[in-house]
Amino acid sequence: MSTSPSVILFQGDSITDGGRSRNDDPNHFLGHGYAYLISSKLGMELAGKQKTFYNRGISGDRASDLYARWNEDTISLKPDLISILIGVNDAWRTMNGEPSGVTDRFGRAYRHLLEETREVMPDTGLILMEPFILRTGATAEKWEAWEEYIGQYQKLAQGLAEEFGAVWVPLQQTFNDALKQADAAYWLWDGVHPTAAGHELIARQWLSVVQNSPLAIV
Repeated sequence: MSTSPSVILFQGDSITDGGRSRNDDPNHFLGHGYAYLISSKLGMELAGKQKTFYNRGISGDRASDLYARWNEDTISLKPDLISILIGVNDAWRTMNGEPSGVTDRFGRAYRHLLEETREVMPDTGLILMEPFILRTGATAEKWEAWEEYIGQYQKLAQGLAEEFGAVWVPLQQTFNDALKQADAAYWLWDGVHPTAAGHELIARQWLSVVQNSPLAIV
């Protein structure tokens, strides 16, 4: 990307959603998660540039749900930069044996939406964030199986990032390292969803990687 992105979109599931409002209230439409933290910091620092930040994360989404709403919630917004965090619900539905998790569509749905994005918006920058878990709460009982599923998704997502020329934001090691300071539930209260401190950890890692990449927002 030759020029710095002006329209930045965060996409994903509940971790991105952050309890955001579904209206145009600027006080609430970015939610209260990492997307809000990144947008608030960059929005203040780059006030003279008037960057636009969108959050279209939806709680409970799998990669296939994301793909199903990609036209309405992504392409129609004409973003210069798209940041995606998806995967944990794909694993969760499969782990729980739900009908919606019978066939694992994570890799193929993720590929479809990236292919479509490259086709329709070839100049839009892509940031893929690594799905992550810690051993506590929802993940503790079947930890080995969780680790296996999420591990596969992490490899798939990283491979897609390389294939589609996206910036890759690793997060699993960031959370693993954070365990030296506090236990798992301090960062991810149920092993999946971040606390306030967990969201700040994600935001700092995202900024550290993205702002030192060719897609830096300046």
